[in-house]
Amino acid sequence: MSSSSSAVPDYLGDEDLTQETRDLISSLPSEKGWLTIPTLSSSPILNLVFALINRHKFPVVSSTSGNHPLLVTNPHLLVPFLEGVYYESPDFDFSKLPSPRLMNTHIPHLSLPESVKSSSCKIVYCCRNPKDMFVSLWHFGKKLAPQETADYPIEKAVEAFCKGKFIGGPFWDHVLEYWYASLENPNKVLFVTYEELKKQTGDTIKKIAEFLGCGFIGEEEVRGIVKLCSFESLSNLEVNREGKLPNGMETKAFFRKGDVGGWGDTLSESLAEKIDRTIEERFQGSGLTFSC
Repeated sequence: MSSSSSAVPDYLGDEDLTQETRDLISSLPSEKGWLTIPTLSSSPILNLVFALINRHKFPVVSSTSGNHPLLVTNPHLLVPFLEGVYYESPDFDFSKLPSPRLMNTHIPHLSLPESVKSSSCKIVYCCRNPKDMFVSLWHFGKKLAPQETADYPIEKAVEAFCKGKFIGGPFWDHVLEYWYASLENPNKVLFVTYEELKKQTGDTIKKIAEFLGCGFIGEEEVRGIVKLCSFESLSNLEVNREGKLPNGMETKAFFRKGDVGGWGDTLSESLAEKIDRTIEERFQGSGLTFSC
């Protein structure tokens, strides 16, 4: 899909592809529709981890005076997006970034560079209830590329999703790879759900901090991080409501509701049941379940 006729980022375009790559892509199955758009998200994990690992450099107390980076800069500009960075600058060297280094990615676990898997870096993976995730992506797609999604019915989108047609590969494969990796190597991969983050925010922040080796974090600091990184706080900031990212995407497209169980406003009972049946079948025996 060419970015010249779409609102999608340049790294999903095809203008600079080699002929060999074009030939490979043309040989693969393809489907046009809303599921071809990128799935960048304004995940609370992105904000929380940034606040945690930079808590000494940028104390949360500075947020009261409006000086904290999360109050004046969009989160996607603070944390490099792996797929986008290497498209824009193929020779980009993460080792030259100041430590501690933090990056964001949607790459499946199996596709991560061996250097990531074998190094001492930590991976925090956030998973959301499939129905809420689907609905969030559905609305995100309609904001990002309204002309391309105008005539794409949600029933068809659910059908495609349940068949595994998803930009990062089948949803269940993506989730289960990180789920099993977290079970096999809990010191390397931390698996967090959006639901536990919303319902047990303080305890989850402490768990993430301990996993990342951030040292002791007190209750007052936890409350400060919760306030700083809350959906309500970030979504109301001008930097997250106005303007665009370097890839052309409007910053306001990343914030909608952030509710748990909000899928009921968009999905019919039959569509919700279809997703539930698919997920129950695909996650059977994994030990991973979803609330709401």
